[in-house]
Amino acid sequence: MSSVLHDEIALDLGDRSYSVYVGGGLAANASSMVPSDVGKIAVVTQKNVGILPPLTVPHQIFYIEDGEQAKSLATIAELCSGFATMGMNRRDLVLAIGGGVVSDTAGFAAASFHRGMRYGIIATTLLAQVDAAIGGKTGVNIPEGKNLVGAFWQPSFVLCDLTALESLPPRELLCGQGEMAKYAFLGAEGLDKMPLAAQVSACVRIKAKYVQADEREGDLRALLNYGHTLAHALEAVGFGDPRVDLKHGEAVAIGLIFAALLARRLGRIDQDRVDYHYRVVESYGLPTRLPLAIDPERLIDSMYKDKKSFGTLTFVLDSGSGVEVVRDIDVVLVKEVLLELNR
Repeated sequence: MSSVLHDEIALDLGDRSYSVYVGGGLAANASSMVPSDVGKIAVVTQKNVGILPPLTVPHQIFYIEDGEQAKSLATIAELCSGFATMGMNRRDLVLAIGGGVVSDTAGFAAASFHRGMRYGIIATTLLAQVDAAIGGKTGVNIPEGKNLVGAFWQPSFVLCDLTALESLPPRELLCGQGEMAKYAFLGAEGLDKMPLAAQVSACVRIKAKYVQADEREGDLRALLNYGHTLAHALEAVGFGDPRVDLKHGEAVAIGLIFAALLARRLGRIDQDRVDYHYRVVESYGLPTRLPLAIDPERLIDSMYKDKKSFGTLTFVLDSGSGVEVVRDIDVVLVKEVLLELNR
């Protein structure tokens, strides 16, 4: 099918600048995005993605497993061994095709092999298109937590192919909408009234603004993690537990409600603002309560390991002037709000 470009969003990062393209059927034109001096391409994807664009450069396909278990140091070792066997060098390209698991893993492998080689992304899930594929954060999980090992490594290009969303399972779309809900509190109110292409573009533009201002995630870019401190703890504590069936966007939705309740307890927002959080999250059909199997004590232990914590309980919280990073939150208060989530 022919491709239709809806939008191009440039990220101005000096010599690391690139563009994010939003449109339908863009994967078919991936070859046109490959730099002319690339000699080989390592395609990293998953078997269920089913998108392999025609490439004019010699290439090899590497399939990784589905789910968060694929984001491991063992997968990075396997990919890098494959790159070495191919004889790849810094002028070559890693092409990630898939969702956030693929872009996070392939990007970290690209950042690691030869201490850094080029990579591009064809984002095929809503979650990847509005968040995971944008901004250069790559990484994998270890037993102690999610995304604790990684690197900042910007891609050469990102293609957000809206056509790929047409075959996405409903729950995967819902997962992406969990991330989209976050943007309602970062300046993208009214997303639900926009066409899909405009929704994706609006989210990308907001993320691009934060990345350009704070590429290495100081307090400003950390605002993009609104709802994520609890979300990452939920994913870490619930990983492998069949009683805890949460995807990333669903965990973020619960994290947004938790952050609103905590901000209200701290006097930062009023009940009307809390109610607005519930309306936004529930408008997407996303969960607002903790899974009953989750132990609050284990969640708190995991939240202490969050990348922005610096040894204290740290959250991104709403206020009358917008979301802000707030440190040194009392653990007793956090525990009380966790219990309040399920009342």
